[in-house]
Amino acid sequence: MHTRKTPLVIGIAGGSGSGKTTVANAILKSVGKHRIAYLPHDAYYRDLRALPENQRKAINFDHPNSLESELLCDHIKELRNWQSVNLPIYDFTTHTRTEKFITVQPHPVIVVEGILIFAEPALRELFNVKIFVDTDDDIRFIRRLQRDIAERGRVMENVITQYLSTVRPMHMDFVEPSKRYADVIIPEGGMNQVALDMVIARIESLLSIENR
Repeated sequence: MHTRKTPLVIGIAGGSGSGKTTVANAILKSVGKHRIAYLPHDAYYRDLRALPENQRKAINFDHPNSLESELLCDHIKELRNWQSVNLPIYDFTTHTRTEKFITVQPHPVIVVEGILIFAEPALRELFNVKIFVDTDDDIRFIRRLQRDIAERGRVMENVITQYLSTVRPMHMDFVEPSKRYADVIIPEGGMNQVALDMVIARIESLLSIENR
């Protein structure tokens, strides 16, 4: 009787605005979306609806405790067992988890992307390949500023305040040290086509070995 191979789990980490999503999208495009289950760590922020609005805004969203990583671990394990999972949909304007979700079907490759995924030992143990996207601080800050204003309903002053008070300190405490766990470090993120080509070729090679 033919048994399915255990899916290959790839973790993509790096600082906020480093280009992790660009790298993930490049892998999705080259390897094929029909072969990949994609889980962004951002979807797993804890639901803060029980807290008053002023307390929600005071939460440090750049600390590992702000994310329900245990649920992400469960979802990775379920996908590895060829079971579908319900990816939460988070509302960043209200800091709450919506009632909606996205059903993610199991595939031969699982891509997990997030700032703090290598800072969590339980998550690190689940990755077959660990990629860290390394980009200069000033470029990352500009990208985060543009994203938070355009996509998350923030104003410039608040984004700058948050960056100085939590984003940068947490980057130095958790994200930067987690780089040592990476198997591959990609400088300049999605702009580094040579590194992307090498990573994608390696993934294809691992997949071909698994499928033998």
